[in-house]
Amino acid sequence: MKDAAAIRERFRERGFIVGEPFATALQLVIALEKPLLIEGPAGVGKTESAKTLADVLGTRLIRLQCYEGLDAQTALYEWNYPRQMLHIRLSEAEGASRESQEAHIFSDAFLLERPLLEAIRQDRSPVLLIDEVDRADEAFEAFLLEMLAEWQVTIPELGTIRARHKPHVILTSNRTRELSDALRRRCLFFWLPYPTLDEEIAILHARIPGLSARLANEIARVMEWLRDLHLHKAPGVAESLDWALALMSLHRDHLDTVALEQTIGCVLKVREDHGVFDVHRDRVAAILGAASLAPAASGEPGEAAGGHSLETDFGFGSVSRPAR
Repeated sequence: MKDAAAIRERFRERGFIVGEPFATALQLVIALEKPLLIEGPAGVGKTESAKTLADVLGTRLIRLQCYEGLDAQTALYEWNYPRQMLHIRLSEAEGASRESQEAHIFSDAFLLERPLLEAIRQDRSPVLLIDEVDRADEAFEAFLLEMLAEWQVTIPELGTIRARHKPHVILTSNRTRELSDALRRRCLFFWLPYPTLDEEIAILHARIPGLSARLANEIARVMEWLRDLHLHKAPGVAESLDWALALMSLHRDHLDTVALEQTIGCVLKVREDHGVFDVHRDRVAAILGAASLAPAASGEPGEAAGGHSLETDFGFGSVSRPAR
C-alpha cells in the first residue's frame, strides 16, 4: 500500500470509489503516521472510509464514537468494579492481606480497555476511528491533543503505557462546532463533499447491480436538486442507495408522481423538509424530464474527486441487499 493507485484499486474492490486526492491523503496517513481529519456533510462516506481502510490493511478497526460529555476516563479505561468487589470478598474470606488484595485487583485482569487504550496496546497498528470529534467538548479535545502527540497514557495504578505500534488515525467531523487550531495543526486534512451527478450515478450502479440506467439517472438528478434546497437534513449517499433499493423492491424502473409519494420518506427525514419539498414539487417534473433525455449511464463506477461509500447503514425490512 505504498502508492495512491494501489489504494484506489483496493478500495474499488470493496465497493468504495476513491479519487486520486483522497487516495493520496490515505497514503500519507500510512507513510507519515499522522492523523487525517475528514470533514464534510453527513452521509458522504467519512466513517465508511476508515472501515474500508482497516479492511484494506488487514488490521483491526477500533472506533471511538464521540458525544457531548465524553471524558478521557471513558475513552481510555475503566476498572471492573463488580469483579473487584467480588474478589475482595473472596480474599477476605481466605484471610488475604489488604496489600496483596490491592496489588491483584489493580492489575490487567480487572482492567476494562476502552478504545484509546485498546488502540495503543495492539500488536499491530490498527485503524483508530475517532468519529464525529466535533460532538465532544473542548476539554476532551485538549486531552486528545496530548494523546495524539505522545501516544502514551498514564494509569496511576499501572504506570505509563506506551503505544507498541502507532495507530492509523482517522478523525471525522460534521462541523457542528469549530475544532481548535491546535488539533487541526496535528492532522492532515481532507474535505469530502457530496458526489457529483456522474459520481452518484456510478455509485448507484456499482453498489446495486441491475439498477436501470434511467432510474439511476433520475435518482441522482433529484438528489442533486434536493441538496441545493435549504433543508434541515440534506440527503447523503446512504439515502440515495436506500431510495434505489426501495424503488426496486416496489418494481419501479423509473420515477413518477406515485413512486415519489410512496418513497420520499427514504430521502427526507425531517417533517419541515417535506414542507420545503412540497413548495418546490413542480420542479421535480422538469428534473425528471431532463433525466429521461440524458445519455444513459454505462453502469461502470466513475472516478470521484473524493471518495464515496457504496455502503448504506439503513435497512428496508425484507429487501435483500446485493452481495458485493
